Formats: sequence, C-alpha cells, structure tokens
Amino acid sequence: MSLADRRTAGLVTAAALVFAALGVGSAACSRKAASEPPLATASFSPARSRAPLGSPLEVTYKFVVAPDAKFAEDYRVLVHFMDSDDELMWTDDHIPPIPTTQWKPGQTVEYKRTLFVPVYPYIGQATVRAGMYSGKDGHRVTLGGESVGLREYKVGTLELLPQSENIFLIYKDGWHPAEVAQDNAAVEWQWTKKTATLAFKNPKRDVWFYLNLDGRPDLQAKQPQEVTVTVGDQTIDKFALADKESVIRKVPITAQQLGGADMVELKIDAGGSFIPAQTPAAKSTDPRELGVRVFHAFVEPK
Repeated sequence: MSLADRRTAGLVTAAALVFAALGVGSAACSRKAASEPPLATASFSPARSRAPLGSPLEVTYKFVVAPDAKFAEDYRVLVHFMDSDDELMWTDDHIPPIPTTQWKPGQTVEYKRTLFVPVYPYIGQATVRAGMYSGKDGHRVTLGGESVGLREYKVGTLELLPQSENIFLIYKDGWHPAEVAQDNAAVEWQWTKKTATLAFKNPKRDVWFYLNLDGRPDLQAKQPQEVTVTVGDQTIDKFALADKESVIRKVPITAQQLGGADMVELKIDAGGSFIPAQTPAAKSTDPRELGVRVFHAFVEPK
C-alpha cells in the first residue's frame, strides 16, 4: 500500500471512529441541549479563503463568551473539516491558549493557529464546524450559532485547491525516507542527518519559508540543540530546541537572498546529531544518524 493510500485509509478510519462514537448517546445529548444555555459563540477566520493541499494556513479562532456563562472545567475546542458530502476529512481539535475556566462572561477570546492542510483526496469547498467538549468524558457543551447537530456548529468554509499550486520542494542530501505514525496515517515526517538540503525553483520574489519540526535535544551531546537555516552563505533563521515539543517557524526570505539562479538550495543544520543504537538513553536499535524530525517544509510566495 502506498504512503498516500495509508494516509487516506487512516483518515477514513479516524472519521469512522469519530462518528461511531458520536452515535452513542446522541439522543440524550439533543434532549439536554434545550436545557443548557450556550456558553459562547465561535467563529473561524482563515488568512485566505483558498488553500492548496499541503500548504500552511494561518487561522483565527474567536469565541464570544455569553453574559451568564459558567465553565465547569477546561474544555477542549473541537474543529472538524467536512467535505461536500458532510464526511469528516481532518480535525484541528486543540486546547485553547487561555483555559476556559479563565474565560469571563461577556469576554471575547481570540487567538491564532497555523495549520497544514493535509494532502487529502478532495478538491472543492470544505465546511468548518466547531464545538467544545470535556477532555474527561467527551461531553459536549452548547454553543451559539448555526447548529448542524450533535453540538457542532458551522463556523466557516474553505476552498481546497490542488497540491500542484504549491512550489515543489526537492529533498536532496541528508534526508531519511518518510515515516508515518502507526496510530495516525495523517502524521508524516522525515528525519534529517546533521545537515539536510532542500531545493526548489526560484520564484524570483520574496517568500515565506515554513518549517515544522522537533528534535531530541535530550539525546544530543550539546544542549540546547541549535538549528540553523541557510541559503548559500546567508543565515535566514537560527533557533534553539530546548525540549521535544514541535515548533513552527515562519521565516521571511527576500528575492535578493534567493539570488538570481534558476534553482535555490536551502540547508538545515540540526546543530548536532545522534545514533539511537549508540545512545543508551534512546533505548533503540536504530542505526541511523538523526538530526531533527521535519513534519512540514513549505515555501510560499508573498
């Protein structure tokens, strides 16, 4: 089975499990909805209304808290992206940066997140649904807005474009083969060696470079792990990985920095590397040289 097929199968399986779980107790949920006042009204605002598959998307979530709202616990935010047949494609469920128990009646809570649109086998308009639920038992609370059932609320739309709209990246030297998470085929990454090179056709204009990665600074000889991104002899980004949490870097690169050649080479220096099989703390027999684990790399013209 190909990597794309495994990703698709994983997403479909995840969607089936979500809807199977929602079927249990849905009648009871609808009976309670009438007696529970809405805690807040949600909205979803993408930085652009059209996004190619695989591209980064900066979005703003906003919650207008009801005047009499009382939050019993710190709820998670539910975000579902649905296709034209109302089938679940992917999710962005998350914990809001300000815990809901700290939200005040009448307050407007607004924050931004950067998503990466999965390479999903669908082109066209996606509907975005939001909700809020307990991390303890999955119980969903009532929100204001356009209800679509099961305490989900339509908060926006997004048009998905073909992946061919993107700048194609060539993974040259220093990359290990792509890997997929066993429990979620939508999560994919590639480990680098100490240094790794990306190449792409020069757009001859200013761009943003997005890099979503994590590392294992706890297994490095030098801590924290210093990562450097260069184009030619120019350093365009330098940052430290102090723990195992993934980070998203958004780096501006000017047309002048890209130079005048038809192709651009961008180098990622992990600041160090380790071999799990030779690192007792890794508890692994993996013989590869590993630098950083890259989930997404993307070049977007400004």
